Amino acid sequence: MNDSKIKIHFLGAAGTVTGSKYLVDTGDKKILVDCGLFQGLKELRLLNWNYPPVDIPSIDVVLLTHGHMDHTGYLPLLVKSGFNKTIYGTYPTLDIAKIILTDSAKIQEQEAERANNEGYSKHSPAKPLYDLIDVENTVPHFKGVPQAHWLQLFDGIKVRFQYNGHILGATFIELDIRGKRLVFSGDIGRKNDLLLYPPLKPKKADVLFIESTYGGRFHPDEIETLPIIEKLVNDTISRGGMFFIPSFAVERAQLMMLILWRLFKENKIPKVPMIMDSPMGANMLQLFHTTRDWHRLDTKEYTEMCSHFNIVSSYRETMKLRDDKKPKIVIAGSGMLTGGRMLSYLETEASNPKNTLLFVGYQAEGTRGRKLLNGEKEFKSYGKWIPFNMQVEEIEGLSAHADQTELLDWLSDIIESPKKIFIIHGEKEGAEALKKGIKETYGWDCQIPQLYDISEININE
Repeated sequence: MNDSKIKIHFLGAAGTVTGSKYLVDTGDKKILVDCGLFQGLKELRLLNWNYPPVDIPSIDVVLLTHGHMDHTGYLPLLVKSGFNKTIYGTYPTLDIAKIILTDSAKIQEQEAERANNEGYSKHSPAKPLYDLIDVENTVPHFKGVPQAHWLQLFDGIKVRFQYNGHILGATFIELDIRGKRLVFSGDIGRKNDLLLYPPLKPKKADVLFIESTYGGRFHPDEIETLPIIEKLVNDTISRGGMFFIPSFAVERAQLMMLILWRLFKENKIPKVPMIMDSPMGANMLQLFHTTRDWHRLDTKEYTEMCSHFNIVSSYRETMKLRDDKKPKIVIAGSGMLTGGRMLSYLETEASNPKNTLLFVGYQAEGTRGRKLLNGEKEFKSYGKWIPFNMQVEEIEGLSAHADQTELLDWLSDIIESPKKIFIIHGEKEGAEALKKGIKETYGWDCQIPQLYDISEININE
């Protein structure tokens, strides 16, 4: 192969918002940027059971932008399929990946066992996509790197991980290949996040890969959402209902705890039990305590906030809490209702119109969360159909993803026009809107690759 050309294989989050995987083939080295699991639509989830159309054992290294499942969740399968090299990420990213993968494996094992016992799976026997042993085999490949320092990967190839907001440890990746810079945005955070610092911005990008989760949307600032949450909580509690927040365990759960704690401390919401029911979220709280330089939360407020919440660890306590019909506030996984403890609460509370279900993060196409937002009046959980009559609310201002204005601003420090721009990690509407916004703002042309596309780049141009 001509060493002046590289090939980019779009193995995920291309034409969709999930399953991030981008293989950079330089001719003699194969570099995988992110290794995410497909979530949401069934036809996407089924792709997790198929090997990507590349030779996995030939991959030389994996680089992770951050720890979320749609960026790391395929790692155990990658290792199981023959990958035996190094997986690089920032130290918090690898800590989060270990927490998420372990939790995911436990859930998959439990759901497979439940499906086999209750006979509702089409597969006999039902099997987890991967198990705890697969995760244990994956973690030894992890190698932490500091942010903002160049790391020499191979001759003529180096990489740098730059702070990106979004969640603890999240970065955009700058990959230099023989003097040409490829920039992978990962997931870009908010400029005015209550918990995290503003993202840094790239200054050079010969080839740019930019996410478009909210490429066509405009968020209010997080601070502007506080009166809305205050009213929703008060209205729910005053009518004798319970207030449920399905939340991503990484960063969103901690942000919601902080917001609710501050509202209570300022006497803006009543004193009712506040529950954070997520083993993974509890692990993340500990990580916030040990990663002070990655976030804004000071030790005193962190301690006060945690002491006010009932942080649930055992499933037995979950079952006890869900049988208590008194008004309460519950933060529990998962953020898109794809699984997790929140489903246990909804099994008994979803039919009560006094209750409120508040979505505070992106709901991917095909997930239970998206369906309920779209007005569906029942959902399937563990093989059973559950009637749904709760009040449903959504607050986009609490998203961990930059909106269109923030995405365009993130590009503002790039000195010379990129030779190629690929819009990734977005559904069609968001990707098209961002493409239009970039063209109108900077005059740059962009491409929107689809799943399994291969793009050839001449790095001598």
